[in-house]
Amino acid sequence: MKHIIQTTFLLLFLIGIGCSDSDQTSEPLVLIEAESLLTRSSSELQGFMEASGLDLPFEEIIYDVEVFRVTYTTRYKGEEIVASGLVILPETNEPVGMLSFHHGTIAAHDQAPSALPLNSEELIFYSALAAPGFIAVIPDFIGFGSSSDLMHPYYVEELTASAIIDNLKAAKNISSQKGISFNGKLFLAGYSQGGYATMATHKAIEQDGLTGFNLVASFPASGGYDVKGMQETFFSLETYDEPFFLAYVARAYQTAYDWTQPLSDFFQEPYATSIPNLFDGSKSGTQINAELTTIIEDFVQPDLLANIETDPNFDFIVSAFEENSLLDWVPTKPMYMYHGTADVTVFYQNSVDTYNQLISNGALETVVTFTPLPGANHGTGVGPYIEDFIPKLLTLQ
Repeated sequence: MKHIIQTTFLLLFLIGIGCSDSDQTSEPLVLIEAESLLTRSSSELQGFMEASGLDLPFEEIIYDVEVFRVTYTTRYKGEEIVASGLVILPETNEPVGMLSFHHGTIAAHDQAPSALPLNSEELIFYSALAAPGFIAVIPDFIGFGSSSDLMHPYYVEELTASAIIDNLKAAKNISSQKGISFNGKLFLAGYSQGGYATMATHKAIEQDGLTGFNLVASFPASGGYDVKGMQETFFSLETYDEPFFLAYVARAYQTAYDWTQPLSDFFQEPYATSIPNLFDGSKSGTQINAELTTIIEDFVQPDLLANIETDPNFDFIVSAFEENSLLDWVPTKPMYMYHGTADVTVFYQNSVDTYNQLISNGALETVVTFTPLPGANHGTGVGPYIEDFIPKLLTLQ
């Protein structure tokens, strides 16, 4: 069963605050609709997690939960749109905190959390996150669920964080409506792209504040936080087994920033012409990879590959990568970073470099910690991450 869960998470995760305020009415209403999908008992969830083979404190799974699909308002490129996600409420009269958990890289619309089958392992795991006494928030991200008509802004910092923050506000709205008392404590976690989303949201909350929420800690794992560093590593390789990551970033940035340059400026044919259709939401990352090449010099345009650092014509690309790299801040709330030492999908060194830069910026080593997961690659690192961060989370509850 452990293998099944880790395989499922590999598909999901593959590259690929202000003062506490428990007043439920202080947050502006961003929730549009909440649809109850199902309830799960604590005993059912405990049985699933015990069968998973993960080493976790199963006795902490004490509450039945109700799963809601929610839609809410957020902003995208200056316009108000409708985004979606899941909010999972524990059935308790006790005040509880909130945990926002962010999924890894997905490309197909049917992989979005709000589109998952009700009996899927992922949805059961998300439900189990609420059972110890958390309002669990599982954002779809822009480009999935109710906003699937838009191109997902993959590794775009501001659009990632703002959509998550608005999902948190919607979760507070529905908690108030359903009589669940939110104690103000907020936790963030996620793996792979979800790790990047976690750190981007942590940064946004520290810098801009979030009324009614007290960010206690975050747990980002195996993310490509230094986007410019990821590009530099990619361009140094002969082959890369997940080329859809490069195509995803290029297509997302082209759309989010309204670049007029065609994809043929970045990629060789026939790939440049095919990329937009590959990201129409009908294909998974595995299916997209099958349409691309793993040979970097056959995929990326030679001029870009050789001259990205020196040719002023490429300055707009370099600037976008640098602007979306999470290196220019100093966390003051606890942040627990994780990464598998054998990860060649999202490179281990990227997390090392990010951690070192944050410490160099002035972050305290007691505030930002980094836990290597020895021998773990991008898929096998999921289990050890879950086994370590959940007990830490519960001690802070």
